[in-house]
Amino acid sequence: MSIESSVKYDKINSMGQYVNPTFLERISIFPDVCFGKPCISGTRIWVSLILDRLASGETVSELLDDYPGVEKEDILACIAYGAEMSRSSFIDIAWEDATWAGSEQAEMVLR
Repeated sequence: MSIESSVKYDKINSMGQYVNPTFLERISIFPDVCFGKPCISGTRIWVSLILDRLASGETVSELLDDYPGVEKEDILACIAYGAEMSRSSFIDIAWEDATWAGSEQAEMVLR
């Protein structure tokens, strides 16, 4: 059985989309823990650390090997948290600062 099929999506975010509450409950934010940064519950592992490592190409298996107390669902919770945050805020990236500006991929986006 997949994780998604075993969870009831009963919370709705600010965009009216269903959010998996099980994943988001795996993230905690406490002012006295890690400067108030979102962490995997019960750890001091920042959500941003997990997202950065995934973005750099590391696999879920590699992360699980590096952090024995972390479960696959914790990593999915980090991704869900990041997705939720990107719905409400974003970083304005100047076109000239984009590393792919002027590339073939950029030209395809502009067409």
